[in-house]
Amino acid sequence: MRIGIAEDDALLREGLASLLRAEGLDVVATSPGPEEFLAAVDEHRPDVAIVDVRMPPSHTDEGIRAAVEARRRHPDLAVLVLSAYVEQSFATDLLTGGAHGLGYLLKERVGRVEEFLVALNRVAEGGTAIDPEVVAQLMTRHRPDPGMERLSPRERDVLALMAEGLGNTAIATKLVVTEGAVHKHIRSIFAKLDLAPTDHTDRRVVAVLKYLENTLA
Repeated sequence: MRIGIAEDDALLREGLASLLRAEGLDVVATSPGPEEFLAAVDEHRPDVAIVDVRMPPSHTDEGIRAAVEARRRHPDLAVLVLSAYVEQSFATDLLTGGAHGLGYLLKERVGRVEEFLVALNRVAEGGTAIDPEVVAQLMTRHRPDPGMERLSPRERDVLALMAEGLGNTAIATKLVVTEGAVHKHIRSIFAKLDLAPTDHTDRRVVAVLKYLENTLA
């Protein structure tokens, strides 16, 4: 796995690079700002980019905008966004390009090395990894949506865990139910969100995308 890091805090940037290298991962570039990050992505073509949301010069959404541009240039680039706060611009900007290979973690999660590495690998493999704390906070400020309103509380629980990137076995363990029950809930979610089987889209990814668009908006 080839990794690029964009983080303006030198201590965190180098500490993160050292942590990943100690795990045997290939950190091909570290960048202190969005322009340097984009140049590094073009040059080194990493598999996954770890990007801070707030970067110079204004420390608002430069990291998000750089990540959007990086994925525009390199659609297969996986992106793991790090933020000290829950950023609402995450959905409307990054998710417009699709939910595949996309993660959003609060920076405090980096200190939980095992969880962080699991999330990083999941994103690099094309999955999603949304911080549970982010999901918990954003569920309280979602906009009404006819499809989402049809979901039962248990189905919303299942979809929230899908958004975190958990597979069916992990969801079953988390909710203390059988995998068969999880399969049943997911089929019901697909039906209520009007997601018919198709060869062109992954219904699981589309369901997560719908969920994140409505909870993060």
